[in-house]
Order: sequence, then structure tokens, then C-alpha cells
Amino acid sequence: MSLESHKEYRSDKDPETVIVQDAENVYRPDVDTSGIDERKLMSRIDWHVVPWLAVLYLLNFLDRGNIGNAKLYHMTDDLHMTDKQYLIALTVFFFPYALFEPPSNLALKKLRPSMWLSFIMLIWGIAMTLHGVVTNYAGLIGLRVLLGLAEAGLYPGIVFYLSCWYRRNELGSRVGVFFSSATIAGAFSGLLAAAIHNMDGVGGKPGWAWIFILEGLVTVVCAIASFFILSDFPDTAKFLNETERVWVVRRLQADMKFSAGGEKFKMKYVWQSLADWKTWLAMGIYMGFDGPLFAFSLFTPTIINQLGYKATAANLLSVPVYAWACIMTVAIGFLGDRVKTRAWVNLGLFGSGLVGYIILICSTNPSLSYFAVYLAASSIYPTIPNSVAWVSSNVEGSYKRSAVLGMAIGWGNLNGAVTSNVYRAVDKPWYRLGHGIVLAYIAIGWICSLALYVHLRRENAAKERGDRDEVIDGVENKNAREHNGHFASIDAARSEKGDHWSGFRYSL
Repeated sequence: MSLESHKEYRSDKDPETVIVQDAENVYRPDVDTSGIDERKLMSRIDWHVVPWLAVLYLLNFLDRGNIGNAKLYHMTDDLHMTDKQYLIALTVFFFPYALFEPPSNLALKKLRPSMWLSFIMLIWGIAMTLHGVVTNYAGLIGLRVLLGLAEAGLYPGIVFYLSCWYRRNELGSRVGVFFSSATIAGAFSGLLAAAIHNMDGVGGKPGWAWIFILEGLVTVVCAIASFFILSDFPDTAKFLNETERVWVVRRLQADMKFSAGGEKFKMKYVWQSLADWKTWLAMGIYMGFDGPLFAFSLFTPTIINQLGYKATAANLLSVPVYAWACIMTVAIGFLGDRVKTRAWVNLGLFGSGLVGYIILICSTNPSLSYFAVYLAASSIYPTIPNSVAWVSSNVEGSYKRSAVLGMAIGWGNLNGAVTSNVYRAVDKPWYRLGHGIVLAYIAIGWICSLALYVHLRRENAAKERGDRDEVIDGVENKNAREHNGHFASIDAARSEKGDHWSGFRYSL
């Protein structure tokens, strides 16, 4: 594009990103931000935003998966449930969990994060506590539905919330740190379940009931605290002064996040997300790691148990697996922010997962299978922050981004309804059918990652050639075409078209 009033240049940190400075349309031009110390301010933002989100997600993952630990301590026997009924109890969680995610993300944008996230957390904390007093199968089913409904909004909400604070080359490390709490939850749940089970008989309740009650009460307390601890979006955050808020918004807008200064909801943003091919490929990628994630988190203790280890030993042996996954998740999060193509990171991680599950299918040696569990963990968990950062970085418009993330994460989580049923008791001890289905999911993630990379690369090339240039009043551009849109100004074009604007460059 030939623009006299705009300065266009390539970012030193990401050559795929073209940054456009609009000298006539700076956010809040009356505010002088020259005195801001970037390193100090970003460090303060990190400490205000990321740690508490990690705590919330740790509780989210802990409460979602502790039913797997409770099962090892005879929950199904006490509730007179068959193996099929237990699988149904796992499955019903995922339908409200997946379906409520897109509208929940839109609600988060309309309301304050400190209000919405705290509210849904309070509801699921109460539901989790009531798991400990349930006396029959029907009661458990009802609570699992309520739990899925309440937990639905947290993960997509946090991902969208982080994308509203950080630039594209900063997001992966922050998502990696917050998501590492899921691996800590996996390790901690085994230790915690083994410890809490010692309360067996206290108050006339079995040990598995106390797992639900104590963990649920902790969530309730943290939900109340969240009303006061969580910050809101950059343009309204109370822990920043006016100059700092303006600096953060300008910084995001210079990184192609033009909606950072605020955006009014329009239904067209939802339709745009539905019509965008990136949404559907993102759904395939999320399917590729979310299906395996739920299978892994729910059944790791059971799989290790069936390899010949007792219940408590199985819970404890899952701890180092999750510790390794935590290390890999954080490391890949930082690596993804520094390399120029997240696609290759995704392809490598999904590839290692394929190797791990092939070993699990073929192996009849417990030690080899236990090693393959490590390979699976180091594939599934680190893929998530890298994919989350990649997808959210390539969708502009805050409402459109919230809708795309809600749909992608919702579809991915809906597949948990499938993978929570693949490890059947009749297939023990090697569970080859379950491993085979998870292998297929990972293959889908690999293929969709490759397809997204190819499409983004082609689209960037088309924009470089000028094939996507719009007609802008007062701007001379021989490549401009009416079918790409006719706008009064550059600002109108990028606001209306988002990431489809000719000046936007996709991050590979």
C-alpha cells in the first residue's frame, strides 16, 4: 500500500509482522508516555495478571479431574455405579462445558473479568463441594452437568483476557506459565488425594468424599478473593495510572491489535468468525490436543494402576509425569515467543505425541509404557500454550477473537466427551483401543497445524503482492480493487476488516 500518512516497517522481533504507525490516529494523543519504563511496567503487569490466573486454572483443572483420583478410592463402589455409569458421569460434564464457552467469552467482554470469572468460579466451587455429599448416581450426574456449565468460561476467558494484555510475541510464554498450573494440578491431585484419603471415616464420610469437599471449599474461598484480586482490561485497569493505561493500549495497537482501545459489540463479529477458515482449522488443532488432554488427565492414574501398581502408588507415580510436563510447558511457551514460526513447534510436539502413543499401543512392557506416558505428557501439554498464542495472534478484533477462541476451545473440549469414554475396563491393562483413538486425535492436530501454516503463508504472500489491497479515499494505489472493499480511511478499513485488512500480516 502507498500511504503518506502511515509509517510501515518490519518488526525486529518478528519479521512476519508489519507494524503500521498512524501519525494522525494515535490513541489518546493528548497523553505523553515518553517517561514510561517498559521493562518495569511489563514486569508489574506480569505480577498483577499472570500468577492469580495460574492459581485459578490450577483449581479449575484440579476440580475437573479429581474424580479420577476418587474412583481409585472406591467411589464407584460406594455409589453402586457400574463402569458404564462412571463413563457417562464423565461424559455429561463436557456437553455444557463445550457449548457454554463461546457465549461465556462474549459475556466476559461485555462484563468485567473480575466479576464474571469470579462468579462462575464460585458456582463450580459449590458444585465441587456437593460432590462430597452425593449419595447416588443421579445426584452425581446432576452435579457433573452443573460443574461443566460453571467451569466452561474460565479457560477460554483467561486465554482471551491474556490476549488483550500482551503482544503476539509475548503471549506464548504467559500462556505457558499459566497453563503449567494444569500440570501442577495433575501432580498435586495425586499427592493431595493420597493425603486426604487418610481422612477416611472422619465424620462418617469415606476418603473420596473428603477429596471433593476440601478441594471445593478452597475453590469457594479463592472465588470470593478473586472479586478483589483480578484486574480488568488495560484501558480500565485500576492498578495502572492513566499514562500507563494509554501506553499499554498504544503498544497493543502497534502490534496489530487495533481494538485494544475499546470496541462496541456487533453481531457481525460473530458471523465473521464463523465465515473465517482459520476458525475451522483452529478447531481441528484444538481437537488434536484437547481430546488427548482430557483422556490423559482423567485416566493417567488408572493406566499406571493397571500396569501393576497399587492405587496410592499409581497416584504418586503420576507426579513425576506431570512435573516433567510442567517443565516442558513453560520451556515451550518461552521458545514459541522467540522462534519465528510457531507452526514448526506445533508439528514437532504433535509428532512426539504420535511416537508416544504408538509405543503405548505396541508395548507389553510396563516400564516402556511408563516411559511413553512421559512422551505423551511432553507432547500434549506444551502444545496448548503454543497453539493458543498462535491462533489468538492471527485474529484481530476483540469480539471476533473472543468468539473464535470460544468456538475453538469449545469444540476441542466437546471432544473430551469422546475421549473420556475410550479407556474401558474391558480393555485393561494395555488399553490399546483408547490409545489408538487418542493417536488419531493427535494426527488430526498435526494435519490441521500444517494446513493452517500453509494457508497463512499463502495469505501473507497475497497481501505482499497487493492482491488484498482495498480502495481508500485519497490514497493512490494501483493494486487497490473494489471487491476488497472501499473505505473512507485506513482506520476504517482495518477496523472493519480486522485481520483480513491488507496491512495485517499473519504470524506463522
